[in-house]
Order: sequence, then structure tokens, then C-alpha cells
Amino acid sequence: MEPLTLFFIAIALAMDAFAVALAAGVVLHPVSKRQLFRLSFHFGLFQGLMPIVGWLAGLSVQSMISAYDHWIAFGLLSFVGGKMIYEAFHDKEKKQKTDPTRGATMVMLSVATSIDALAVGLSLAVIGVSVWTPALVIGITAAVLTVAGMLLGGKVGMIWGKRVEILGGLVLIGIGLKILAEHLIA
Repeated sequence: MEPLTLFFIAIALAMDAFAVALAAGVVLHPVSKRQLFRLSFHFGLFQGLMPIVGWLAGLSVQSMISAYDHWIAFGLLSFVGGKMIYEAFHDKEKKQKTDPTRGATMVMLSVATSIDALAVGLSLAVIGVSVWTPALVIGITAAVLTVAGMLLGGKVGMIWGKRVEILGGLVLIGIGLKILAEHLIA
């Protein structure tokens, strides 16, 4: 695979991770180094592993996964986005804010943002390309853009607060709808 092609694939796959990281940065403002590491590590790890899983699965699993992968991504992103919007409207002193860099929320976000990378791995298997270098580049790119998104989101969150938190939730739901529409229309 040509390096420029691989770079554009990695950037395209990391856009969902960047948008989710931006929303997470808004919710968490200010973002700690620990939160920054956790989310970027996991997004990079999942983005790097999913092409390998897809590549190993090859064509035998493609038909089973492609039938519902978009629904899984839509459901996970909508759930997390809806939770962000809900929390924006409720008193944060009484309710503890959800940290999207911990627990089940982080795993759901990691899976939801990396499902497209699984499809890329399946595609690589179909065209007979080794997955190892693309997986590494995709994972590193996702981790770097996650850091950038969280830092930018943290700055925006400090300035505009609750309005941007609601917008972040809507962005996650919008990404889920985009994934769903791409698969249902195609």
C-alpha cells in the first residue's frame, strides 16, 4: 500500500475518534494528563487492533458483520451522546459527571469509533495487502488525533461550558447517524 494512501486512510478513520475526543475534552474540562493518556491509548489501541481483527476474519465473517455493525456504532454513540446531553441539563454539583475515559463508557466509545477500521481490515484481506504496517499507522494516527481533540475540547469547554457539552453530545449522535446512513443508503 502506498504511504500517501495509507496516510489518508488513517486520517479518515481517526476523524470519528477526533470528534469523540473533542466532545470528551468539553465534558472533562480541564483534561488531566491521565485522562488524556487513557483515551488516546485506548482509541489508538482499538483503531490499531480492529484492522487486524478484520483482516484475520477475512471474507468468511464479512457478511455477518456488515449486516449490523452500523447499528452497533449508532447505538453506542447515541447512548453516550444522549448521556452527555442529559448531564448538561442536570445540576453537576448533585450528580457526578461521567468520565468518558473510564470504564464501560471508554470501551463503548473505543469500539464505536473503530468499527470502520474493522471494515478496512476486511478490505485489506480482500485485496491481499499485509495488515501490520497499516494497523500501526492507523493506531498511532488515532492516538495523536485523540490527544489533539481532547486538548482542543478542553479549551473550548472552559470558554463555552454547558452549550458546548450539549453540542458535543449532539456531535456523537450525529456521527452515529452518519455511520448508520452511510450503511443504509449504500
